[in-house]
Amino acid sequence: MNPNKALWEKGDFTRLAETMRESGAALVSKLGITKGLKVLDLGCGDGTTAIPSAKLGADVLGVDIASNLVEAGNKRVKAEGLTNITFQEGDATDLHELEDESFDLVVSIFGAMFAPKPLDVAKEMVRVTRPGGRIVMGNWIPGDPTLVAQILKISSAYTPPPPEGFISPMLWGVEDQVIERFANAGVAKEDISFERDTFNFAVASPPSEFLDRFKTYYGPTMNAFEAAEKNGKAAELKQELETLFNNQNKSGSSDSTLIPATFLKVTVNRR
Repeated sequence: MNPNKALWEKGDFTRLAETMRESGAALVSKLGITKGLKVLDLGCGDGTTAIPSAKLGADVLGVDIASNLVEAGNKRVKAEGLTNITFQEGDATDLHELEDESFDLVVSIFGAMFAPKPLDVAKEMVRVTRPGGRIVMGNWIPGDPTLVAQILKISSAYTPPPPEGFISPMLWGVEDQVIERFANAGVAKEDISFERDTFNFAVASPPSEFLDRFKTYYGPTMNAFEAAEKNGKAAELKQELETLFNNQNKSGSSDSTLIPATFLKVTVNRR
């Protein structure tokens, strides 16, 4: 089985996505989406940004490698009564089922960055975007002091080294790497812009319970705990992450959690 597919079908990312809805809608509200705009949401999960795009009138296709998230997205669409959005399985490194130049806007928020073969990912995103269209990515930043970068950094210390040839998804958060990848897909440097933005995780439960969601439902953290368990270090990993979650909580209450996380927002203008 495709290891990337296995990672994202592990657990249930919808339990994390529930805490990201408000920020997803806020991000989409700034994208200038108008009625009838054709939008591809790549690595869409269960629709944190795809569904708000559809609510603004866009015709949306959500593509994700995880079949359970595609199913969850289609259930949410049905519950919302939306008819201008569908979800389907697909791989960001090979979107052969999608036609060239078929979308006005390609969005990938913490999605395509986790696919292997980043040069292929960039090429595919450019290929399916029409001239005059845009690509918008949200990517976590390596070494950033905020939540997700630190979770991944802490977790990596407890897991076996990655296989030879592995390219860290966090490199999508490095501007020079992004420029190089899109240049390889034929995009000029001046057609790429960057800004730092914030995504908030908000949940009406204490930070320790929020951490339990990562431990129980988020593939990378699940893998870290499984590896730590084998080495007798699970309690140590949990303590490190609990300290992180408590320190980052900005809710002003120990009974609720509000954690801001910084990301790199990438905008590519397709000529």
